[in-house]
Amino acid sequence: MSSQAQQEIIEEFALFDDWMDKYEHLIELGKTLPLIQEQYKTDQYIIKGCQSKVWLRAEQKEGFVYFSADSDAIITKGIVSVLIRAFSGMSPQDIVNAPTDFINEIGLSDHLSPTRANGLVAMIKQMKLYATAFAAQNNA
Repeated sequence: MSSQAQQEIIEEFALFDDWMDKYEHLIELGKTLPLIQEQYKTDQYIIKGCQSKVWLRAEQKEGFVYFSADSDAIITKGIVSVLIRAFSGMSPQDIVNAPTDFINEIGLSDHLSPTRANGLVAMIKQMKLYATAFAAQNNA
């Protein structure tokens, strides 16, 4: 079962007929990304497995996880902004259990270069790892 945010993302991307328009939309989304604060642009927050530099930070507030990120590549910035929109504001357990099929539904996996697709997988993995850590911490 996908979240409301994931459903909105699917509907948004369905408005565009071709992939150039979807890329443009991704670039626009990247411009609205909740940016990571400069002090977190360190190796500790870099996602391994991305061709471009991507910094991702998670914090838990009142039982919900919120992400911020940045990237030195505009398309990657758009991709991470879609992921943040899909997963931010959820409980750690909901993020751990969240399906990622919305990525296929919007056609993202089919239209990324192999290195960007690997980066996408690495970003999702890191978000779920943060959520797993918060869930374990909450249950401790």
